[in-house]
Amino acid sequence: MSKVIAICNQKGGVGKTTTAVNLAASFAALEKKTLLIDMDPQGNASQGLGFNESQEVDAHEILDLAVNPDNITYENLKPAILDTTLDFLKVITSGPDLAVMEIELVNAMSREHRLERVINILKQSFEYIIIDAPPSLNLLTLNVLTAATSVLIPVQCEYYALQGMTELFKTIREVQKNLNAGLKIEGALLTMYDSRLSLSKQVAEEVRENLSDTVFQAMIPRNVKLSEAPSHGKPAILYDVQSSGAQAYMKLAEEILNKDK
Repeated sequence: MSKVIAICNQKGGVGKTTTAVNLAASFAALEKKTLLIDMDPQGNASQGLGFNESQEVDAHEILDLAVNPDNITYENLKPAILDTTLDFLKVITSGPDLAVMEIELVNAMSREHRLERVINILKQSFEYIIIDAPPSLNLLTLNVLTAATSVLIPVQCEYYALQGMTELFKTIREVQKNLNAGLKIEGALLTMYDSRLSLSKQVAEEVRENLSDTVFQAMIPRNVKLSEAPSHGKPAILYDVQSSGAQAYMKLAEEILNKDK
């Protein structure tokens, strides 16, 4: 059965897109049929895999197709599903037009379910679907949470790490109550961890104390190679597989896979 993981945190700069790209790449490296959907109009996840705004079909057109769910088939979604340098990883890219789509969604019927209609078709072809949500709690994010089976929350190991988490959990509860009763918390992921800094250790302890067993054992370190990889259009495992960042995301993928057994 396919699993749809939303990578979500309305706070920017927490490693959300880095997590989406590298978790998807790690699943693919472990030979799981994986699709990464970039639902952020900034398109950073697309760029992180070497794609730019000139792609012919992206998530904007995909949501357009979902206006009439009877017309959605895998065949007419196919033009948007692009190959990557990893055999088991495909991507649906994003671009600025997606921001326009959010405005169009405001008065649309079943506006929170557009992406869900598409995902229900895509589930038949992928074991894992990773969705990079926008860094805000907007209609696009609601679409992502409504379509997902679980939500993974990156939390940076810095001051104010838990800031905004209350609002995010409130949104998740509302989605569970009104739109997607099956939505689960996949877990909170500690990012930008620096073992040399007492602050990182304090924040990690605080997050584990507050979120208890929902926090992954895997932690993502501050890592130069992880930061450099997007500018080369590659996930960390293709840029430098031996780097601590690449290895940390592989551990995260394995932790999720073990939990799913």
